[in-house]
Amino acid sequence: MRKMEKDEKELKAIMLEPNGFDEPDIPAQPQNERVININSAQRDKFCNNKISTAKYSFISFLPKFLFEQFRRYANIFFLFIALLQQIPRVSPTGRYTTAVPLLFILLVSAIKEIIEDFKRHRADDTVNNNKVCVLRNSYWQLLKWKDVVVGDIVKVGLPQTAKLLKKEDLSDLIGLIECEPPNRHLLDFVGNIRPSSRQTIPLGPDQLLLRGAMLRNTNWVFGIVVYTGHESKLMLNSTSAPLKRSTVEKVTNLQILFLFGILLLLSLICTVANQIWTSDHEKTHWYLGYEVTLEMVKFIQAIFINWDMDMYCEETDTPAMARTSNLNEELGQIKYIFSDKTGTLTRNMMSFRKCSVAGIMNNEESEGQFNDDSLIMNLKQQHTTATEIREFLTLLAVCHTVVPERNPDNTINYQASSPDEGALVKGAKQLGFVFSTRTPDAVTVDVDNVIYERLEGSQRHSEITIKHLEQFATLGLRTLCLATADVNEDFYDEWKHTYYKASTSLQNRDKKLDEAAELIERNLNLIGATAIEDKLQEGVPETIASLAKADIKIWVLTGDKQETAVNIGYSCKLLKEGMPLLIINEHSLDGTRDVLRKHVDEFGDLIKKENEVALIIDGKTLKYALTCDCRQDFLDIAVSCKAVICCRVSPLQKAELVDLVKKYCKAVTLAIGDGANDVGMIQAADVGVGISGVEGLQAACASDYAIAQFRFLNKLLLVHGAWSYSRLCKLILYSFYKNICLYVIELWFALNNGFSGQILFERWTIGLYNVFWFALQNGFSGQILFERWTIGFYNVIFTAAPPLAMGLFDRYCNAENRLRFPELYKYSQNAQQFNVKVFWMWIANAIYHSILLFWMPILALQQDVAFSDGKVGNYLFVGNFVYTYVVVTVCLKAGLETSAWTWLTHLAIWGSIASWFLFLIVYSHVYPHINLAPEMLGMDSMVLGCSIFWMGLLLIPFTCLIRDIAWKVLRRTMFKTLREKVQEAEIAHVDPTTIVLQTTKKRLTETARLLRNVFSRSMNRVPTQDQPHGFAFSQEEHGSIAQAELIRVYDTTKEKPQGH
Repeated sequence: MRKMEKDEKELKAIMLEPNGFDEPDIPAQPQNERVININSAQRDKFCNNKISTAKYSFISFLPKFLFEQFRRYANIFFLFIALLQQIPRVSPTGRYTTAVPLLFILLVSAIKEIIEDFKRHRADDTVNNNKVCVLRNSYWQLLKWKDVVVGDIVKVGLPQTAKLLKKEDLSDLIGLIECEPPNRHLLDFVGNIRPSSRQTIPLGPDQLLLRGAMLRNTNWVFGIVVYTGHESKLMLNSTSAPLKRSTVEKVTNLQILFLFGILLLLSLICTVANQIWTSDHEKTHWYLGYEVTLEMVKFIQAIFINWDMDMYCEETDTPAMARTSNLNEELGQIKYIFSDKTGTLTRNMMSFRKCSVAGIMNNEESEGQFNDDSLIMNLKQQHTTATEIREFLTLLAVCHTVVPERNPDNTINYQASSPDEGALVKGAKQLGFVFSTRTPDAVTVDVDNVIYERLEGSQRHSEITIKHLEQFATLGLRTLCLATADVNEDFYDEWKHTYYKASTSLQNRDKKLDEAAELIERNLNLIGATAIEDKLQEGVPETIASLAKADIKIWVLTGDKQETAVNIGYSCKLLKEGMPLLIINEHSLDGTRDVLRKHVDEFGDLIKKENEVALIIDGKTLKYALTCDCRQDFLDIAVSCKAVICCRVSPLQKAELVDLVKKYCKAVTLAIGDGANDVGMIQAADVGVGISGVEGLQAACASDYAIAQFRFLNKLLLVHGAWSYSRLCKLILYSFYKNICLYVIELWFALNNGFSGQILFERWTIGLYNVFWFALQNGFSGQILFERWTIGFYNVIFTAAPPLAMGLFDRYCNAENRLRFPELYKYSQNAQQFNVKVFWMWIANAIYHSILLFWMPILALQQDVAFSDGKVGNYLFVGNFVYTYVVVTVCLKAGLETSAWTWLTHLAIWGSIASWFLFLIVYSHVYPHINLAPEMLGMDSMVLGCSIFWMGLLLIPFTCLIRDIAWKVLRRTMFKTLREKVQEAEIAHVDPTTIVLQTTKKRLTETARLLRNVFSRSMNRVPTQDQPHGFAFSQEEHGSIAQAELIRVYDTTKEKPQGH
C-alpha cells in the first residue's frame, strides 16, 4: 500500500504481481471480476506463485521427448523395423539388432535434453526461492516467492509519503479488492479497493506493479498481491518452450521420406522377381551411425562456441553459452533479427556530452564526459552570452522530475525515472548549478559564486544553433532545445485551467494536451541546445552495420516510447540521417486498415522489395495491424522497409510479430533480448539468443544461445553460424553419398547374380555401415557382397574420420575475413549449400559412382584372369576388390570437398585408407587362431597379389572422380563465387578487400538507382499531423496520476521511513 498526499488525502494502493515487470499493451475490458479479501482468508482458491519456464517436467518429459524424436521420419522407420523383428519367423535377424542401436541413440539424445533442461529448472528455482517480506498474523515473515499467495501484503523494497508506514497500520486494514480476472493486457487494469467504513477507491494500471518491474527512486514499497504465478500478466504473455528444429534438419527429414519410398518400391520389385528376404540384418545401421556422427559434431561445435574467447565478456565474467546444439547450422541462415532495446542495444545510461549556448558550441570532453571550462569562464567574466548561460544552466537544474537523495557523506544521488533527465541534471551539477533539494513547493539549486544578478541584453542565435543541432544529430546524440518565454500571471492562471481540462479529458487527450501546450509555447527565446549520448552497448552500431551488409534485416521491438526508440535507432545506426520514416500511429481498426492500404498502393511495384525507408509503428496500431484484415498489408509494408521499429509493444505482440514473419516470409528468424519480457519472442523465433548478466537470467535460460553483449552476435552468426552450416551440410551430404556408394552396389550384384541371394561383401564389414541401404539391399538381393566385419567397420573405422574432420575443421574463409566482409554470409543464408536440388545431385552422383565401382571391377575380371596360374577368386575376392575401391574413392571424395586442409584432415583421409589395408592384412590371418571369418583366410595375398587389383586401384577411383574434378575446375573458373574468390586470396596471402568491393559495387550502384523514386515518394508518407510533441525522454504518460504531480509530492528534506 502507499499513500498519495493530495488535497483529498485519498488512499491509493499498489497492486502487485510478485517479482514484477513493466511493459505496455493494449487495454481490454474484463469479462468478470476477482474478489480478494484484505487481511482475511480468501473465498476462492487462486493459482500458486510458482513459475516454470523449463521445456520438460518429470511427467511430461517422456511423451514430449518421444514426440520430438519421432518427428524424424527415419526414427519412425527404424521403430517399425524393430517392431517387425519382434514377430517370430518374420525376421531372419535377432529381435534386438535394430532396437538396441535405436534405443542407444534415443538415450544419448535424452541425456543431452535433460542436461539442457536442468539448467532451465535451476534458473526457475532461483526465481521461485527468492525471499520476500510478507505480513501474516501481524508479523513480517521472510517467505519464498513461490509461497506468496493472493491477498498477501508484501514489502518489495517504495514508500510514498503515507500514513500506512507501519505493520500495525497495515494489519488494521480490512476490506475487499475487486478487480478484473487474469489477462495478458499489460496496460489495462480495472478494479476497486473497498476499505471497511470508507469510500470505494478506483484502481487503474497506475496502481499495478507488474511482475519483473524494477523499483526506481525508492528502496521499497508495500503492496497487496492480486495475481500470482502463471496467472500474472507477464507469464500470460509468455509461451511454452517450443520444440525447435533447424531448416537443414527439416529438409533432410523430407528427403529421407522420399528415400524410404524408393526403398519400398525396390522391395516391391524384388517381390515380383520372386526374391525372398533371406539376407541377414546385421547389427549394422548406417543411419544410426550417421546420427551419432551428426550429434557428436553438433555437440563439439557447441563447445567451440563456449570456448570462443572473442565472445567472453571480462567485465561480467560471462562466456558465450550454447544451451542447445540442435540449431548450430540455423545460425548460418538468419534473415531477420528481432531485438529488444533497453539492456540489449543500450545500457540505458546517459551522459551529457555537448551543448550550444547563445550560438557558441561547447564540446570539450574528457574521458567521455563534458568538460568545457569556457562556459563557466564566460559566465564569470560577464561575457555577452552570460545571461543566456545562466538561463541555460538554470533550466537544466530545475526543469525535470529528478529527485535528489543526500547520502550520509553529504554527497547527492539523483534518482531519475528518465536517464536523460538524470544526465542533464548531472551536467548542470558539473558546471556548478547543483540541484540539491525538492519539496512540494520549491526546489533548491546551489550555485557556485559566479554571478547571481540577471544580466541585460540577450541575442537570438537560432540559425547557428540549428547547425549545431544538426552536427549533434549526425553524431547520433539525443538533442534537446532550451528556450524561455515571459508569461504574466493572469495568462498563466487562465492557461492552467485549459491545461487541466485537457489532461482530464477522456477523448483525444493527447491532441488536446498538444493544443494546450501550443498556447503557451509561443514567442520563445531560444537559449541553446544540449546533446546527450545514450550509452549503447559496446560495438552495437558496428554490429548492426555489419549484419546489414550480410543482408540481415533488424527489427527493434521495444516497450519504450516512440521518440526514445527512434533516437536509439539513430544512435545505433539502424536509422540513417535522411532516411524517410514511415510513421503509423492510428487509433482504430478502420483507420489502420485505410492507412496500410494507402501505403501499399504508394509503394507500387517496389512493394516486398527492400527500400531505404524505416517503418515506425506503435503498439496500439500494431494491435489492429495484426488482425486478419490488416496482417498481410502490414507485413508487405514491413518487409519493404530496410528497418522496422515497433514501440510500446507487449511481450505477446513481440512473439506474434516473430510468428508472422516465420509463417509468411518463410525466413529463418532470430530473437535477442535480456529481460523476462523477451522470453516469448525468444521462444517463438527459430533461434533465441539471451543476453546474460544484465537483467537476470530469465531470457538467457529460455534461449538457445546466451551471450553477454549484443556485439558478440556478430561472430556468433557470421563465423560460427556460417561455419556450422557449411560443415554440417557437407557432413550430411557426404554421409548419404558414402553409404549409397557402398550399398547400391548390392543392387547391381543382385542383378548380376540373378537374384541368387549370394553376398559380395562380408556381412560384418557392411554391418555398421548404414541401416537404410543395408535394409534396401536386404529387400531385394537377399545376400550381401562383402564380408561381415569389413561392412561392420565401414562407418565405424574406414570412413568415420573424414566426415568428422569436415564437420569440425573445414571452412571456406577464416574468421577474420568473415567478420571483415559480412557479404560472405549470404552464401549460407540463401541455403545454396543444402537444398533439395543439391541433395539429389549428391544422391545421383553416389549412384553414378556405385555403378562404376561395381561394374568396372566385374568387367575387368571377366576380360582377364586374376592370376597367372589360372586360379580364380571367390565372391569375397571380388567383394574386397570393390570394397577397397569404395573406401579409396569416398575418402578421396572427402578430400575433394574439403576447403581447409589441416594435419587432422590429412590424418582423417589418408589414415582411413591406410586403416583398411592394415585391417585387410590382419583380418586375413585371424583364422584359425580365432574362430572368425574362415572365408577370409589368405585373402590379403590374393587381393594384393593380383595385378588387376593394382591397375584398378589407380584407374577406378580416378575414373569415378574425374567428373567431379572437371566440374569443380569449371565452376571455379567460369562461375566463381565471392566466397571462393576470398578463399583464393587467403591462400595467396592477398588482401581480399579489392575483390569484395569489385564484386559488390555493381549491385550497390544498381540498387541505389532503383531506390531514387522510393526516397522522393517515401518522404511524403511521413504524417505531419497528430505527431507527439516534446522530447524523447518525457516521462509524462497522462495517466490517472500525472508524473509531474507524483514528483511534486516528494519532500527530500524529510527522512524516509523504513517501513518496519
